[in-house]
Amino acid sequence: MKKLLNKISQSSADETCRVHSQAGDINFVIATCHPPISGKIATTLTAIFIWLLLCSTQSTARTLELVTLQYPPYIYREDGDIKGIAVQIIRESFRRMQQPIKITLLPWSRAIMRIRNGSADAIFTAYKNPDRETFADYSKAIVMPQIVSLFVLKDSSITWNGNFQFLTQYTIGVVRKVSYGKLFDQAVTDHTLGKIQYAGTGEQNMEKLLKGRFDVLVSNKYGALDILKKMGKSNQVKELSPEIQSVPSYIAFSKKRNLSAIRDQFDSVFAAMKKDGTYEQIIQSYFFTRPLTPAN
Repeated sequence: MKKLLNKISQSSADETCRVHSQAGDINFVIATCHPPISGKIATTLTAIFIWLLLCSTQSTARTLELVTLQYPPYIYREDGDIKGIAVQIIRESFRRMQQPIKITLLPWSRAIMRIRNGSADAIFTAYKNPDRETFADYSKAIVMPQIVSLFVLKDSSITWNGNFQFLTQYTIGVVRKVSYGKLFDQAVTDHTLGKIQYAGTGEQNMEKLLKGRFDVLVSNKYGALDILKKMGKSNQVKELSPEIQSVPSYIAFSKKRNLSAIRDQFDSVFAAMKKDGTYEQIIQSYFFTRPLTPAN
């Protein structure tokens, strides 16, 4: 900037000086001057130069493409729009960053491939593993924990402390062919939990719990809450504490796009959202008019 000022102020009376700046695809002509320019005018021109440069940078920011999969209630398409808890969180994060984004729904294997080859910028919500870390820069922030929880009727006296031995006397409802994480699946395999009742879908499983056909329902936490919300039965069921298992999922940026600075900015904005309550507010507003308090 000093060089620009010197170039302007040192121009002779019979010289023409033109100072150019280029930002993106836009060229700016800052000044055409014949007489020497005073310090005050040069300062004003400098301010104009900075303002134009900032405006140009913002107006030409590249839209990032984020890929993901259809995974209600986290991510889903409805009435032509992409919605969901995770989508709301991601959109708010990038809005605060003033970074335009485009979200594309794909089969998961294809979404991963596009991050690997650099044809997309980022993916969410992704589990972390050593292979993926070779081609993706993961956020430090956990975008959504994939939580497996137990649910009972609101007036149930059933409690548990994390030990499956305390549930052996109860009948547990599950969806056929669905994995509920290593801990629960192992408890079923080794017959620690022997009273299992099967349903074809999550909705059918919840209906059976509401009708008292079994004692305890196991489910992805937010999947169960989404089903209850759509049924209008959120106040008839409670979640037992503690949760069975929680697997963190992240947003990950393609290393071929060199977006580590964007990743770091995302982490900073996400931390602010957690601190000011926006993150929890998005989750709670999606399911409840007031927060759900887990049973003790």
